[in-house]
Amino acid sequence: MKIISLETFLVAPRWLFCRIETDTGIVGWGEPVVEGRAATVRAAVHEFESLLIGRDPLRIEDLWQVMTKGTFYRGGPVLSSAVAGIDQALWDIAGKYRNAPVHELLGGPVRDRIRMYGWVGGDSPSEVTDAVQRQVDAGLTAIKMNVAGQVAPLASAQDVADAVARAEAARAVLGPDRDLAIDFHGRATKATARRLIQALEPVVPMFVEEPLVPEHGHLLGDLCRSTAVPIATGERLYSRTDFLPVLQAGIAVAQPDLSHAGGISESRRIATLAETFGVLVAPHCPLGPIALAACLQVDLATPNFLIQEQSLGIHYNVGRDLLDYLVDPDVFTFRDGHLLPPTGPGLGITVDEDAVRRADEIGHDWQSPVWRHADGAYAEW
Repeated sequence: MKIISLETFLVAPRWLFCRIETDTGIVGWGEPVVEGRAATVRAAVHEFESLLIGRDPLRIEDLWQVMTKGTFYRGGPVLSSAVAGIDQALWDIAGKYRNAPVHELLGGPVRDRIRMYGWVGGDSPSEVTDAVQRQVDAGLTAIKMNVAGQVAPLASAQDVADAVARAEAARAVLGPDRDLAIDFHGRATKATARRLIQALEPVVPMFVEEPLVPEHGHLLGDLCRSTAVPIATGERLYSRTDFLPVLQAGIAVAQPDLSHAGGISESRRIATLAETFGVLVAPHCPLGPIALAACLQVDLATPNFLIQEQSLGIHYNVGRDLLDYLVDPDVFTFRDGHLLPPTGPGLGITVDEDAVRRADEIGHDWQSPVWRHADGAYAEW
């Protein structure tokens, strides 16, 4: 079996899909994207064509090593994301070739269902209340939310009070038996993060995500030691090498993104490394259906898995959502806050190729917003 073609598709709202076809007719799908840099990653994917066309797609590890280590300049979000989507597609082909879901090729499942959480928006406690209630009504047992937007370099008393009010509003709806995760998106300084996390301790967060930007990972050790709240990070880390320092710093939850961190192959190794530190894994995935399908396969075979993010209905997806690109959307039907293991071969989904090709004719140019503080100074994203 040989690879004969590689195609990419810019699909709304902000995703990039890739399609790898073999001379046997087996097709694999992946999702290589950096949000806001989809066109850049698209170019990087096609730069790998010369390494892939004519090669055996079942030599996944060999191809991964060549793509990641076969050139002088390595890593970073663009190259790692390009490799990630290709890797997903290769695993999809391998599963279809062997008529087995990918998690069977990873050693088989260690659980019978996958716990999921949903995103909640809203900037005032009343908005939060309504949004959390909708997720509870949908059967989810955990949600994640921001408690602050643009965070001042040193949070004021009012900033802290507002953040706590939003978290308390969410907790009031969730009660003690459901989980609340809080995302800082790396927008806080170390001092502000410490202040906010201490104030949020009474709502007992499942974890606080990315309290600091990834380039301040060397400060995470002090932050982890200063609180009993579990600290999570990893959506902007792209390899085992990137994760090692934050694991050593004492994080409780690692969050590799399977569309950024080298795909199924590297994310699986990151999870194994995290296990040696007693750290749980909650893959980052505010992306499309292929990325989510890849996550589910790794979740099923990962002993230290905690919970899975998904973006159905998130504000980014207005107009086009995950299910719009699937032949059978029932594969992502929640039952009591969980998804059941996909049973189909490969990634377990059937991509609606006609819908993808139509979407690519329109494309998208989604860009990350640029934020500024009230005085005009640039704000961390």
